[in-house]
Formats: sequence, C-alpha cells, structure tokens
Amino acid sequence: MNPALSSDVLAKLRQPRPYPAVSLVMPTHRREPDNAQDPVRLRNLVAAAEKAVQDDPAVTRERRADVLDQLRRAVAEVDLAHAEDGLVIFVAPGEHHVWSVARSVPERVVLADTFLTRNLVAAQAAEQPSWALAVAADRVSLWSGSPERLTEHTGDGFPLTRSLEDPDAERKERVGDLPSTFQDEATRQFLREAHTALRAVLASEPRPLYVIGEPVALALLEETGPLPQDTTPVHRGGLANGPAAAVHEAVEPARAAREAAGSTTVVAELGAARGRREFAGGLDEVWQAVKEGRIRLLAVEDHYRTVVRDEGGHLEPAEPSEAGARDDMVDEIVERALGTGAEVRFVRDDTLLDMDRIAGVLRY
Repeated sequence: MNPALSSDVLAKLRQPRPYPAVSLVMPTHRREPDNAQDPVRLRNLVAAAEKAVQDDPAVTRERRADVLDQLRRAVAEVDLAHAEDGLVIFVAPGEHHVWSVARSVPERVVLADTFLTRNLVAAQAAEQPSWALAVAADRVSLWSGSPERLTEHTGDGFPLTRSLEDPDAERKERVGDLPSTFQDEATRQFLREAHTALRAVLASEPRPLYVIGEPVALALLEETGPLPQDTTPVHRGGLANGPAAAVHEAVEPARAAREAAGSTTVVAELGAARGRREFAGGLDEVWQAVKEGRIRLLAVEDHYRTVVRDEGGHLEPAEPSEAGARDDMVDEIVERALGTGAEVRFVRDDTLLDMDRIAGVLRY
C-alpha cells in the first residue's frame, strides 16, 4: 500500500488524469467477525469497476486494457488482514494507488478525469499528523505519526547518523581531556545539521512536533536554534533507532494531552464566535459558508457522517436509497474548507452535540 499521506501527495492526486481515472472507495473492518465481509465486498466492487470501464464507449480498447491491468495490480497490493476503517483505490492509465485509512468511507465506484480525493483529504485531516524527532548523539531519526500509527521518515536527509569513535581519544585520555558526549564540538555540529534538516521538513510540511531524547540532548538541540512554538519535549532516551511501536508509545501521552487541550480551545473559540455572530452550526449552514469561502475554523466530530440530498441549494436529510443521496458530504465540506485555507479540527464524538456535530468560525 502507499505510504503516509501528505499535503504534497494529495495535491498530486488532485491533478487531472487521462480518462478514465477510476476511484474505488469502500469501508473495511479491523476485527472479526465484521472483517469476513471485506474480501467479498472488494470483489464485488472491483467487478463493478471493471464493468463500468468495459461498458464505457468513451474508453478506447488500448486504454481499457491499461486501466484494467492497473486495477489488477492495485487489488494485489491490498492487505485486508491489516485493514483499518476504509480502503481507497485510485487507478488511471499507467498508475495505481492504494490507501488504507483510519476513517470510515462510503462504498463507491467513480469514473472521471480526476480521482475522488475528498475521502483521503478528510482522513488526512482527521489523523492530525505530527512529527516526532528522536535524538541521540550518534543518530537522529524523524517519524511521521498519527493517533493510529507511526512510520520512520527516510528522506530529506533523515536519518542522520555518525560514528562515536574518536580517533584522538587516546591522546585526550592521557591529558585528562575526555569530554562528555554532549559537550564536544562534533556532537554540536551533528545536531546543528539535524536542526537544519528538520527546519526544511517543517517548512514544506508544518505539523506539531514532539522531540524525544535525554534532557541533555534536547537542551543541546535547542541551543543550536529555536524550535517551533508548538514543540513538545518527551524526556526519554534510547529511541533514535526505534522501533516505531516504542516511539509511538513514548509520544502518545503527550499527544493525547495535546488533543484534549486543543478540543477545549476549539469549543471555546466556537462559543466566542457565537457571541460575535461569526458562527455557523449544522451541516447545511456550514455547507453554505464553506461554498462562499467564509469558514476560518471548521470543527467536526470524529465519526460524524450523514446522508443528505441537495434541495434547491440546501442540504436535507435523505435515505441512502434515494436518488441524488450523498453520503460523503462531511468529507466534501472538509476538503472544500481546506481548499480555502481554513483550519480543520476533528474533535471527539459528542463534543459538539449542541452544534449539530459540525460547526465553524466565520471570517466575516
């Protein structure tokens, strides 16, 4: 399956493709017995996609063969044994992409000249991704994390490594000048290089940052230059080599505390916006404001989904079987809000009960 989502990846996925760009989206299940249905649903969805491509007169014979081959390759990469809450498959001439996401998605097959990215965009926003920098004297590693998982970032100069062997150590020992590991100039230079590499990553992909290491290592890193204002230190050594599960465990208490504090701040902002009449609450009111580009801050409960239909420009509740019913409107609102530069925050279920589970602070 494809690696963790990023803003750059999503931007590339949103670019137009040669027709047909095929999107397959389906909910999956993490545990038995519900996950027994996933292989059957996937086979049925793939069969529906194949039929749609074969029956479309706008698809040439050569392109049809290419797309169907890419679809077979994509399905071969699906790992339902480690499924999360949703599966997203994109197929187009010459390419295929497979994503497992920690957010429920509707079941759908779409042929168009762009991929149906709104579910991926919403999933990435809901994950609230962060960076974790694990610091040691001989290795500095960077980890891309979310509440669900964490993977090592192997690019942009990371991981940085060096040898701790000092070719002049024997002379220093004779003259009594053997320094502490975190006091010698070589270590300072090493951490300066790490700090420079980190700044470049944060400039292209800004996220909350957790810095993990012994207190003396973190203090020296900060001496090399200021860290972002929302950096959280985690005083725990021995994690520069991972494993991912241990790094995730070390960061999780700080991440959970940050999430709780953030939710409190969001609710307070929404309450203040109500008093200033700069507030939108409920799906239809938020949808109108998003279409006009007026949302500055959008708050959505983690698992809020609903089925609606468009009635004269307004959203009304609907049954899934109704003509024109939309079951991914929440994800579309999230995607549109992000596209207009709004901040999107997902909060725990029932946090926004008195705001109909979705609300926004308006720009004007």
